[in-house]
Amino acid sequence: MPNNAAIEIIDLYKTYAGSTYAALNGLSLTVAKGEFFGLLGPNGAGKTTTVSILCGLASFQKGNVFVEGQDVKTQTKNIKRITGVVPQEIALYQELTTEENLRLFGNMHNISGQSVRMRMNEFINDFGLMPYRNRRIEQLSGGMKRQVNLIAALLNSPSILFLDEPTVGIDVRSKSIIVEKLKQIHQNGTTVVYTSHDMNEAETLCSHIALLDRGKIIVEGHPVTLISKFGVGSVEELIRKYGWNETFESPLVK
Repeated sequence: MPNNAAIEIIDLYKTYAGSTYAALNGLSLTVAKGEFFGLLGPNGAGKTTTVSILCGLASFQKGNVFVEGQDVKTQTKNIKRITGVVPQEIALYQELTTEENLRLFGNMHNISGQSVRMRMNEFINDFGLMPYRNRRIEQLSGGMKRQVNLIAALLNSPSILFLDEPTVGIDVRSKSIIVEKLKQIHQNGTTVVYTSHDMNEAETLCSHIALLDRGKIIVEGHPVTLISKFGVGSVEELIRKYGWNETFESPLVK
């Protein structure tokens, strides 16, 4: 594994039981430490499957996966200590308050009571959620729920943050808050792996993107480099022009 790599995936294959096609079909990629890496693609491209494997939440049939030099097959517990995960679905207890949820997640990470309170208060204040700290999650807007979901993933001060569609289906204000927080988190040195359908958002946030289709990478590189190479005005235009298919002349652009 390269010294500057936070994540290395080598020839990864995954087929779900009962499926006739591979969710991941020989996927290989490297994420450098401190990078904001975007996994982009249509539904079924393999984005969520990749993140689930990296988090130790899904198995695979073939290949090797390393997170900060640790093998996901044998060192899942260690990997969970250094990573934070924001799943696509809201992973909060609806009947509990914002504060009760965050205390619970802090306890799951074995963070002491005093440390949980300090970190929780800092994040709640930073996200502007103080008026909602004692409200049940079911009483919050979708955007606020996603903000609390993000805070829960940050409580253990992860060196790598996994985000699966973190701004999907929320209002403009909440989306703006989350995007700005993600920029700050990345600037503070956290490696971020992010999936999205929003090409404009990805172009703004990501230092590197990989476009996936049918479980493999079609093309990857810095957004500006790809835009220049293919003679388009944006990543979204790149997708509109070429579509999710094999029409790219090179399967890999760096």
